Amino acid sequence: MIREFENSEKGWFWETGRDGTLAYISDSVARAVGRDAADLIDRPFTDLISTETADGSATSERTLGFYLSSHVAFQDLIVRAKTKNEIWWSISGRPVHDEVGRFFGYRGFASDLTKVRQSEVELDRLARQDSLTGLANREALRRALDDALLGAARRKHLCSVFLLDLDRFKAVNDTLGHPAGDTLLRLVSLRLRDEVGKMGRVGRLGGDEFQVVLPSTSSKEDLAKLAQGIIDNLSRPYTINGTAVSIGASVGIVTSDYDDRTSDDLMRDADLALYAAKAAGKGCFRFFAPEMHEAARERQRMESDLRVALEKGQLRVVFQPCVDASTEAVTGFEALIRWDHPEHGPVSPAQFIPLAEEIGLINEIGEWVLRTACVEAAKWPHNISVAVNLSPVQFKSHALPSTVRAILAEADLDATRLELEITEGVLLNNDQHVHDMIHALKAIGVKLALDDFGTGYSSLSYLLRVPFDKIKIDQSFVRGASDPASRNAVLIRAMVGLASDLKMQTTAEGVETQEELMLVRSLGCSLVQGYFFGKPMPVEEARELAAKGAVERPEAQYAAREPRIRIIRAALLHHKGQVKGARLRNISSGGALVECREEVEVGADIQLDFAAGGLIPAIVRWAKGTQFGVQFKDKFDLKLLQPANPAPKQSKVVTPNYLMSGEAGGK
Repeated sequence: MIREFENSEKGWFWETGRDGTLAYISDSVARAVGRDAADLIDRPFTDLISTETADGSATSERTLGFYLSSHVAFQDLIVRAKTKNEIWWSISGRPVHDEVGRFFGYRGFASDLTKVRQSEVELDRLARQDSLTGLANREALRRALDDALLGAARRKHLCSVFLLDLDRFKAVNDTLGHPAGDTLLRLVSLRLRDEVGKMGRVGRLGGDEFQVVLPSTSSKEDLAKLAQGIIDNLSRPYTINGTAVSIGASVGIVTSDYDDRTSDDLMRDADLALYAAKAAGKGCFRFFAPEMHEAARERQRMESDLRVALEKGQLRVVFQPCVDASTEAVTGFEALIRWDHPEHGPVSPAQFIPLAEEIGLINEIGEWVLRTACVEAAKWPHNISVAVNLSPVQFKSHALPSTVRAILAEADLDATRLELEITEGVLLNNDQHVHDMIHALKAIGVKLALDDFGTGYSSLSYLLRVPFDKIKIDQSFVRGASDPASRNAVLIRAMVGLASDLKMQTTAEGVETQEELMLVRSLGCSLVQGYFFGKPMPVEEARELAAKGAVERPEAQYAAREPRIRIIRAALLHHKGQVKGARLRNISSGGALVECREEVEVGADIQLDFAAGGLIPAIVRWAKGTQFGVQFKDKFDLKLLQPANPAPKQSKVVTPNYLMSGEAGGK
């Protein structure tokens, strides 16, 4: 019966003498440890038991030795066999005594727990590991951060956390499909693990968000070097199913302190730092700073105030005229939203529109702007149209065509008088929804315009795929195009020629001077829009201008612009206690055009250092992305830019034609 039971491999028997050496052991156990049963007789039972598990933690060997020497019964003692392969046993035993109580040894029973143990280990691994990438999951990262904080407090050092978010990952998912997105996440995890190495624990929180816990790295220089290395590594192209894919990464960094902050506190701060990195243009890293809490609270207040503004009518629509480049007759107006905050005054659309998109208010706001613009346009002469910008979020709504159709009917406005402006970001996905939406809108009869053409991706395939009625040439091309050294005019001419061949109109945006007007007119632009013909104006002024049909000659309204020097010079920008690299594009005695890797808000007080007489105080008057115009607080002497030994060829001063007289002015 013993032999039958042992052969069933459900368990085995063992027996020891007084000294703990084996007197009997089943053949199946001998085979498991690679020995003959006879060779194991008279060997200590503890010689078959390993003192460590595969992960280095202690086993029950001491406990087994204790039991064998203490002459007491024991049951279900979990031990690991001393073998190359991982084998686990559950051992039970009881001491054997004769009729007078003398101890003779142990007899016992054991069962194989290897499969059960492996299942437990696998379940534990799955509970702590991300199934897609094999990295630590959210729960494992939480424990790792708790351990890092505990170790840092004991050893009196600091630990750090990186929070990463992939840039442009959604575009890969949308264009190549989710399997390609999963492959990309696995490739990212490999690069991330290689870059971090033994410095910390890498994990995936979910989606395209990753985390790195650095238990003992807190030097700002080391953290910055590692963060930049991660960004550079993850930004290198990937090849997925034969397709080259490029993404980026933004990183938020937070370091612990000798205080009572918990892992939740650190993660919240890391998230704020990540938000700052993404707001700075993505593809960069930012360290957490205490003032980010105030920025987050301000953002929450703005979110709440924006909801109230929509309910209480604090939003308004203004209209900027668009004129015929040849006749200067008003052809239409662009509807632009404005927010007059009751406490803080005007709030820039660049601040609240992205917020509205993020919190899900943009559809409601966009519908309100569209309805307001159409109702007002119905009061204008029938030859004047209205243009309304569409957010990419609005464009995704399947209800958009029916909303447009209902508003046109409600306002009694002909569809051909409504122009919907979309940006290239709407077209990036190039999926069926985009094509269906465009055809649905065109079927209504509205016109479509591609806004800010020439910036972003600017794929010419957009113009072939989408039946646009108009392309709007971005003001960054118009500004400075009259400078002979600039190539902007060549680019504008190419855009106009392409649009003309495709039967599309062109609108030159940002025209501010007579000089720029004459240039874009000579290059063949159909329409002109900019401060030269009018700033965004209230409803009443727009209605009056629409009835009049033409603007007054702007020469009488606009002061002459100061002569500008076309210049490209490196500079340092001092702002809020930080020094950033910048570049001057042109300069006059009153201001300059500046480019910086980071955005600077309108109204910001800055100082410029371009090696021309120390720090130059200035204020930001307008901004578009990372390019902005500044006004000097004191008149700047342009002679300071001249070298000590002037070269034969000096920088050319650009003077508007209408300031010249006689033949020199072209009159």
